Formats: sequence, structure tokens, C-alpha cells
Amino acid sequence: MPPPRRRPPAPGLLILLIFLALASPGEVAGDDAAPGNVTASAPLPCSELSRVCTAFVAFPAAGEAANASVLESMFDAAPGDITADAAASPGYAFVRKNCSCLASRTYLANTTYTVPSAAAGATANATAADVAAAAYAGLAVPPPGGPALRPPRPGAVVALHLLCGCSSGPWNYLLSYVGVDGDTVESLSSRFGASMDAIEAANGMAGPDPITTGKVYYIPLNSVPGQPYPVMSPSSPTPAPAPAQNTFSDVSEHHSTKFPYGWVIGSMGVALALIAIALLALVLCKLSQYNPQAPNNQGKSPDQSISYKFQLLKSGSFCYGSGRYLCCQFGNVKQSRTDGSDHHMNTPKGVVVDVFDREKPIVFTYQEILASTDSFSDANLLGHGTYGSVYYGVLRDQEVAIKRMTATKTKEFIVEMKVLCKVHHASLVELIGYAASKDELYLIYEYSQKGSLKNHLHDPQSKGYTSLSWIYRVQIALDAARGLEYIHEHTKDHYVHRDIKSSNILLDESFRAKISDFGLAKLVVKSTDAEASVTKVVGTFGYLAPEYLRDGLATTKNDVYAFGVVLFELISGKEAITRTDGLNEGSNSERRSLASVMLSALKNCRNSMYMGSLKACIDPNLMDLYPHDCVYKMAMLAKQCVEEDPVLRPDMKQAVITLSQILLSSIEWEATLAGNSQVFSGLVAGR
Repeated sequence: MPPPRRRPPAPGLLILLIFLALASPGEVAGDDAAPGNVTASAPLPCSELSRVCTAFVAFPAAGEAANASVLESMFDAAPGDITADAAASPGYAFVRKNCSCLASRTYLANTTYTVPSAAAGATANATAADVAAAAYAGLAVPPPGGPALRPPRPGAVVALHLLCGCSSGPWNYLLSYVGVDGDTVESLSSRFGASMDAIEAANGMAGPDPITTGKVYYIPLNSVPGQPYPVMSPSSPTPAPAPAQNTFSDVSEHHSTKFPYGWVIGSMGVALALIAIALLALVLCKLSQYNPQAPNNQGKSPDQSISYKFQLLKSGSFCYGSGRYLCCQFGNVKQSRTDGSDHHMNTPKGVVVDVFDREKPIVFTYQEILASTDSFSDANLLGHGTYGSVYYGVLRDQEVAIKRMTATKTKEFIVEMKVLCKVHHASLVELIGYAASKDELYLIYEYSQKGSLKNHLHDPQSKGYTSLSWIYRVQIALDAARGLEYIHEHTKDHYVHRDIKSSNILLDESFRAKISDFGLAKLVVKSTDAEASVTKVVGTFGYLAPEYLRDGLATTKNDVYAFGVVLFELISGKEAITRTDGLNEGSNSERRSLASVMLSALKNCRNSMYMGSLKACIDPNLMDLYPHDCVYKMAMLAKQCVEEDPVLRPDMKQAVITLSQILLSSIEWEATLAGNSQVFSGLVAGR
């Protein structure tokens, strides 16, 4: 029996341990390791450059870091990429990462870390890289020559390398694990189901050497580790362990043969109670459908508006609304009025069938929508979307964006509701709720304070917007790529957005990008050949893939093409359909697609040292503050995305890997310009 392991320090406490790490450079502090007894981990060497594989890292999930959203931010991971080791003590989160063999001939994965306000200014000797590396419990190292010279600033983004590995043996994956006090090769073998010989071979150990606290070891695995990660509210504290009781779970853990009579009887009682409640609700719904002659409303003045309460439900379910039942049928919603009478209104058929398979958005009243937008005043108008106008509002003390659609746009309303109720990602705009009136439908989203990417790229000064720096442009491209990768590959049902463009990429207060406007999203059906479905051509010219225009075939590669056009917009600052120079103002021939203009410029662009006519296409708002090699790499990625043959286009996972490397190189370039405040501002005109 291996000796019991001590729980490693919670990531929230690791900030306090920075002082110990700084006091003895090159040492990594364990739980209570004395200086000098911990060996700094070196990356795993590799020989096949540009090799990419799936790897996992094991992170001690305790305290604040046990929250899934914190882990997603720290590791730049999607929700489906995180699993949990619930049975182990201490608990661990397993994060899936793309591991690459970099030019340094070592296996590393990229991530970024945002310095919290509590860590900034902790000590005069601390750097942003020290703070960031300490937060990852030994799993991350700063890139050489990177941002290590900068002091920690609240909100500063630090690029890091995660220690990872690709299997060279008969194993599917390698798991990066930091040794803790009490670990042995035998205990790791028992815990992860890997043979002792395999662990020793993967780590180049001559024999069952002792496990060094704080050192990274690579555990060979043949299957994805852990179970689905538990969803926790960011504000909810981690519950304290309950005192030991003779519960059914305790009995099962100890393999007791005693039958759990209490649990079975209790479950039967709960089931009977639920059946009784359902029958009672059904009776009440039937009774409420009997509606005597409703009073005449003709005498009411326009000021005495009706306060509607809306609730859409699945067939056979029930809910409460404003103190009384709202009984819902297919295509029909009963609304409760403040005067005590009832009013029926037809609502979009199909909404009540299976929209809310996972989560139900908030239902707002029509009165709330009117009040929050000052009756849709022009002062609150944010812009016009494909299927309606968007207004700024404040609902229940939260800033929101409200899309106002006519009732004739029922199909788009239903599609967007279905998609956004099922997909949730940091790079997708979040649906908060909805409302309806007799003639209009309303969708309520989280508010993006900085507006759309389009406003910041195309003549931003005349529109009152700030021009974006190169670093922000790469980060925005990476955020959008992650959002597309999520709906293409990581959702239960795969979707094609079909309207990717710069105006549908919104920016929050930190200039992080979120994809919006899912009214044209299309569910793609898996087949043996590809994921595709034939549909009528919709979208925006300049972003439409040639095969989609020709055949109407909706595939994920349509979105990849549109994303390539957005990359060209980020580089050039020009619109998707642009005017070429040197032709008459009124001539139609001067209007060309941005993709064709940029592809022509790339024909004589041999490398980043000689970019030829590409340099003339780079956005002048960047004021020559950009790394030439990174601009060249992004342009080549955009060129691949807009290939005529969709088979030659990369998928969004490959785009994410490339953009992650471009962002890392860009941050390293930024660090070499330590005296240039314009570059460090993140925005050309300042943050």
C-alpha cells in the first residue's frame, strides 16, 4: 500500500508561494518542500518537427480553480475538453490539449494566462511570467525570451508553454502529471491503470526511481482519463465535505451486502408525489381552458397597455407564471393579463416542441422590453442585423442587446433559439432570454460593449471606434476560430453557421471576440463521406464559398472559407467586397472580392522577408507596428482557408493551432519592443 499523498496547494494559494519560488530561482515549491529538493521540469524532447497530437494535463482542481470556467480560461480549453478524477483525493481536472513538436525540438502546448489583480504588485521582484507559471502548479513554463521582463499588471495576458508529450510507444495518449509528496511509480500505476514498466519507459527512468515532488511525469494512457467535469456556478463556494453517514453511497463504496431499503422506499415516495403533482397540474390546465365571455377591451386607452407574461413549454409539461398556470399547446400560448382575464395569441409553431432540450432562457415581458429600450428609441439603436434591428437595453440591472424581429421571421427566431439553448462557449454570444408581442419577436443577448469587429476595421475613426493593434487582431481571430471549432466538432449536434463575417463577430469590454447571429445556422448530418446538407444559398456575398454558391451544399468548410475572408479583413482593414484603385468611380468593374485582391498580392510574396505587394495591402492603421513573419503566416492561413477546393482547406482545429502559434510569436515580438508604449497598450490608440 503506497503512503497517503498530501493534497497539493490550491491554485489560489499558489500566488502566495511565488515569494518562495523567487527566493530560490530554478526551484519549484511543493506543498512544503524545502529549497533545493525540487527539480525543475524540462520539456519532453521530440524529433519530428510540426508533429501534433492529442495530450492531457492533470491539474489539481481545488478551491476557485475547481470551477470549470476558470479551467477553460486558464487552459484555453472548450467545456468538452475537461474531465474530472472524482474518485481521487486530491481531485484532479484532466484537460485535453493539442501538443506540438516546436522548433525547439520539444513537445509543448500553448496557452495564455490573465494576471489577476491580487497578484499584480505582489513583490518588486516578481514578473508576469513568474506569477503565471506559479498558477499552473509546475505544468507551465514561460517561453524563452518572452514576457519574463514585464512586471505583473492586472489583466495582462502572458503566453505560456504547457509541458506535454506525444506517444512514441504503443499508447494513445500521454498525461502530464506533477509528482506530489508520497507518489511512487507503483501508486501512479495503480491510480491511472498503466503498467510500471510503461511509466518508466515513457519517462526514461532506469528503474522504479522515487518520484520527485514538483517534477512533471508523463503517464501513458489508452483512453481519455476521468469522467465529465461537474458544472459549478462561479460564485458558489466549494461545498465542505459532509460528515460520514450510513448512506447508500457509503455502503456501495465498502461493498456491503446490506440492501438499501430506505433509499428504495424514499425513491418510490418521491415518484408517487411527482405523479400526483403532474395529475393535479393536468386537471388545473383543463379547467383553465374554460374561458367565459372575456370583457370587452375597446374602452381602454392606449396608455393602459396589457402586461403579458410569456412562457413556452414542451408538450405535456407545466410551469408557473405570475401566480397562475400557463397552459401551453402546440403553436398556442395563453397569456395572463393584469386585469385577470386571459388572452390567446399564436406563437411560432415548433418553439414549444424541443427548443429547450438542455437549458431554458429567461422569459421577459413585453413591458420590460419596452421600458429597457425607451420604447425602441433611436438613441438605443445599435445596428441592423440580417433579420432585424438590435437595440441596447438594461434588463433587471444587466446590460443587454435586444434583437427586434417581425413575426414573419419565425423560422430564424426558432433556429437561433434552438442553437443558442444548446451550445455554450466563451467565444459564442450568450442568449439570455426572449419575449414576444402580437406582431414582433425579441431575442435578448449578453451585451458586447465594444461593438462589432467590422466597426473597428473599416474606417474606425470616422465611426468613433478605436483601431485595433496587431496583438488584438490575432487574439480576436483565435477567439472566433475557437468558437467555430466548438460548433463544428465539439457539440452533440454539429452546426454550420453560414453567415460568418466581421459584423457578426462582437467584442466585449476586453476586446475578446464572440460569434453572434445564428439565425442561419444549419445542422449538418453525418455521413460516411462528409458532413453536408443541401439547402438554399443564404449569407453575405464576399464571404460565400464557391461550391456553396454553385451547389448549395452546406458544410463546415463553408464557414472555413468565410473565416479566411475575415482573416484578410484583419490584415488589410478592407471590406469583403472592396473597390480597387485606379478605376473610374462609377465603374462596376472596380468592385472585387477582398479574397481575389489578397490572393493576387500573395502571388509574388515569397516569404516574410520579401512580402512584395502584400505589404501595400496591410492596414495603414497598424502604423507599421506588426511582426512581418506573423502577418505572413496569417495571410498564408487565410489563403489556405479560401482555397477553391474545399478539401484543401484546413479545418478549424488546424486554424486554432496555427493562430495559437502566431499569437505566441506576436507576444514574444511585443516583448522585444519594451520601450514602445503603443505596442504594449494593446490598442494603437491606447486601451
